[in-house]
Amino acid sequence: MTITDNIVGLDSRQLSDWLSYIETLHPHRMEFGLERISHVAENLNLLHFDCPIVTVAGTNGKGSNVGLLAAILSVAGYRVGTYTSPHLRHYHERIRVGSQCISDQDLCHAFFQVEKKRLGTSLTYFEYGTLAALYYFKQVPLDLIILEVGLGGRLDAVNCVDADLSIISTIAIDHTQWLGKTREKIGLEKAAIMRAYRPCVCGDFSPPTSVLNTAKSLNSPLYRLGVEFDYKMQHSSWSWQSRKRSLHHLPLPTIDLQNAATVLQAVELLSERFTIASFAIQEGLKRVFVPGRFHIIEKNARQIIVDVAHNPAGGVCLSKRLANTPCLGETYALAGMMADKDITNTFRPLSNHVDYWYLCDLTEHRGAKATQLKQSLLDLKVKQSILEFSSPEFAFQRAFSQLRKNDRLLIFGSFHTAAAIYHYLERESL
Repeated sequence: MTITDNIVGLDSRQLSDWLSYIETLHPHRMEFGLERISHVAENLNLLHFDCPIVTVAGTNGKGSNVGLLAAILSVAGYRVGTYTSPHLRHYHERIRVGSQCISDQDLCHAFFQVEKKRLGTSLTYFEYGTLAALYYFKQVPLDLIILEVGLGGRLDAVNCVDADLSIISTIAIDHTQWLGKTREKIGLEKAAIMRAYRPCVCGDFSPPTSVLNTAKSLNSPLYRLGVEFDYKMQHSSWSWQSRKRSLHHLPLPTIDLQNAATVLQAVELLSERFTIASFAIQEGLKRVFVPGRFHIIEKNARQIIVDVAHNPAGGVCLSKRLANTPCLGETYALAGMMADKDITNTFRPLSNHVDYWYLCDLTEHRGAKATQLKQSLLDLKVKQSILEFSSPEFAFQRAFSQLRKNDRLLIFGSFHTAAAIYHYLERESL
């Protein structure tokens, strides 16, 4: 019996019923492979689109790449559909046209259509959501679709459709239980989003050989950061150059410049099909906002910074941004992480930037206990104060109450940690 038999008359306000239902459809939280999703996508006529598709993979920076590319194209006057994951506040965030999230009604309708056409095929939560996004994008007039890979690339659900342009932001060690334990193996998984004769932009300064070889075997033109394009930081602006053009006095965006530079190369390639003026680039850089990416929130002369950095490469990037954003007071850090992450090496580059540590348990099935995080800090021989809490909310309450004027509170370690704090800030008035 399907959900259509069980909850006839489900209206748009009962999205929670659908989300609970699709969590029960597959025996495993994660199972990679394109056979199941491709079968249902074919039933729904979702394997081919009239507008170009950009697929974005990478260890870190995927969301920032999607956000800036969508912002620039939107300023240029184009309708852009984006599919990202995970969400930080509400499921709707995953599926957008421009800055507008999908409505409850449209999302429930998309889920209903997937349910009708899956014909008993078992789908994971992510596969079901991906199909719903593709279905929605098929129903609305769009000029461009941007799809963010959930994990890896080769067997990820979004790879069931062919990208006209692929972006690989960075390749670092993460998710080794699924992608392999070396950058070469991880790069091979991510490079599989490339398509023959279609360009790929790589924002990694030193892409593994597996990425280079994949591009060569597919005759896919590869545009590499530091080779085909590059950027330079100035005092209060930055410049970008490719083999075709240079852009100067660019406004500093809220996202990392390495990601911004990668997107500008993608914009140059898309300019063969779209009219994108310099104003759109400038304004897109000013407007781009991606929650959880060094998101600064000012509260009563105190600063909260929310960042989803959750692996060693993310820790290095976060430490650089902290160094470039000096604090007049002290820095408190609230960290909650997954137990299967490289916790010690994520903390390592941040340890010199933090004056007080507030560690929390995460209750998700892979969540680490605060005691595990504390042991990593002890292994690093940190001398700062370390406190442990049973939840991100409790840790935040205590840490925020200790902040004095000009202090800042850094929240990082996991999308789950960031999401918990965002929900807390929505509920509570500080």
